[in-house]
Amino acid sequence: MLFSSVTFLFYFLPLVVMGYFLVPATTAKNLFLLSASLVFYYWGEPWFVLVMLASIAVNYVAGVLMAEAGARRRKAIVGSAIAANLVFLGVFKYADFLVANLNLLLAPLGWPVPLPEFSLPIGISFFTFQGISYLIDVYRRHVPAERNPLNVGLYIAMFPQLIAGPIVRFETVARQIHERRSTLARSSVGARIFIIGLAQKMLIANEVALLADSAFASAAPSMLEAWLGLAAYTLQIYFDFAGYSNMAIGLGIVFGFTFPRNFRLPYRSRSVTEFWRRWHISLSTWFRDYLYIPLGGNRHSPARTYINLATVFLLCGLWHGASWTFVVWGLHHGVLLILERAWLGRRLRTLPHWVSRGYALLAVMAGWVWFRAVDLDHALRYFRSLAGVNGGLSITVDTHLVIYPTTLAALLFGAALATRSDRHHRVRRLLGRLPTRWRSHGIALADNAATGALLILSLLAVGSGSYNPFLYFRF
Repeated sequence: MLFSSVTFLFYFLPLVVMGYFLVPATTAKNLFLLSASLVFYYWGEPWFVLVMLASIAVNYVAGVLMAEAGARRRKAIVGSAIAANLVFLGVFKYADFLVANLNLLLAPLGWPVPLPEFSLPIGISFFTFQGISYLIDVYRRHVPAERNPLNVGLYIAMFPQLIAGPIVRFETVARQIHERRSTLARSSVGARIFIIGLAQKMLIANEVALLADSAFASAAPSMLEAWLGLAAYTLQIYFDFAGYSNMAIGLGIVFGFTFPRNFRLPYRSRSVTEFWRRWHISLSTWFRDYLYIPLGGNRHSPARTYINLATVFLLCGLWHGASWTFVVWGLHHGVLLILERAWLGRRLRTLPHWVSRGYALLAVMAGWVWFRAVDLDHALRYFRSLAGVNGGLSITVDTHLVIYPTTLAALLFGAALATRSDRHHRVRRLLGRLPTRWRSHGIALADNAATGALLILSLLAVGSGSYNPFLYFRF
């Protein structure tokens, strides 16, 4: 069930919000929210809800056992439970990839192995990582083991962040699971954030997706078409994912939970290193705290640090998808981070802002080619188009490039929003000249009017049944 669907917006969400606020006690609210989350998951994945329940059971039991075990036994328990989580993820996400590559090795022998062809449970990468973070934090004694299985279930299966994050750590919401307060003021703030995310998804991401899909579907786009398509995809993946994260964060606030911010204007970064501090923050910090630092981080020799970075981003690429294109995408970022740590980062800090930002943006966009391409050959062909091999500044009829006025408007407006300054000194100075009463009323009126307009436009887009993909469903 998509957040940006008629079923969710007009039926599921109103019923869940109404039922949630009618339920009196926190324990009953937790049970209601867990039940709603399982219904939400069952709606799109009827049988895979069993995988979700198995994940909850494994992580709950392992946590309780660790709470009562000695040091040596705790280590065995956490290792076994993490292995069980990775088996769930590996079987459903990587079995076909592994078998397909095994068949390439066995081809000379004529012993092909049938592909398992497992369907991918939606959101399995996200709820698996949440389960692993819970286990590690209990093992490290950062949080006590949760004794109530319903609370562990709610933490792992909570529908706002179940499908695409942000990846929430148990220590972030542990206190709120047991005691939280939902007020009209907080709910209005959450609703506003949700509406902003919905508008990012419906009015920008979905519009520029038409241009991106048509460019990448072309066999030989010209240089102009290829760059337009790549620019569109660069904005699509940002507003698609950031919009969904904002919707999740907004819903969390409505239900009394505080989820971490997941994006912080990543396309304004001055390096790829900075990009990963601003992009999918919950994932990059997860890899930092649960993989990079345990591997040794940067505490050893430079060579060891570079190996750690390469390992982390190789696994980051595989986390996103079982394909060689994702492996190359991860290594693309890993190599750039190694270069920046070795010498390039110091050089970038001495350059003008527009130069270093241009470098970071182009480096990230080059990575998106690997991320979006169907396979390695497709990516290489697209790079040739970007270089002008298939023509220069022309748009050919054969490519069927989708460029509507609304698409161009979304492209330009999205680019302005994605690269805007995260400081607002001029606006503050201008507003500071107004009388206090006018300033507060004017800001409130403008904010409410803008939010209402975004909601109406977004609902019209949803109701029209327009193109409505979600990129991170396949992860």
